[in-house]
Amino acid sequence: MRWDIIELLFFAYRDFVGDPDQELEAFGFGRAHHRVMHFVYRYPGLKVADLLDVLRITKQSLGRVLKQLLDEGYIVQKTGDNDRRQRLLYATPKGETLVQKLAGLQTTRITKALAEMSPEDAETVKRFLRAMIDRDDPDKVLETIFASVNHDAKE
Repeated sequence: MRWDIIELLFFAYRDFVGDPDQELEAFGFGRAHHRVMHFVYRYPGLKVADLLDVLRITKQSLGRVLKQLLDEGYIVQKTGDNDRRQRLLYATPKGETLVQKLAGLQTTRITKALAEMSPEDAETVKRFLRAMIDRDDPDKVLETIFASVNHDAKE
């Protein structure tokens, strides 16, 4: 058993999401809101169906979170140009501000951790994290991320 790595991942995750959790609490939001906002901001026009695949949550769970974010003006939903049944999600300026604040907290933590490492070590960390992601059933966002990683590696 790799208890050392398992426990390090537990504690790293706790602290990585803990910084934004405190900020989100002031809005009555939780981690699900953070995850939705992150991917909607990073991938403008993300389809609701693709977001369900990315988050691997039920329609009911996503529906509750989306309704709150829509009602409070953090995201907007538009119909697709080619397929009117598609629901495409976009962050509003209010949503962008929130995501930037949360990402700033997480970036500070990441930057502090990487400051103690060489650039080669930082690349090893990224390779390790990519290897931890299950690639057997990639969703659209992960395909985009992996495509950009492969593209970046070729440049």
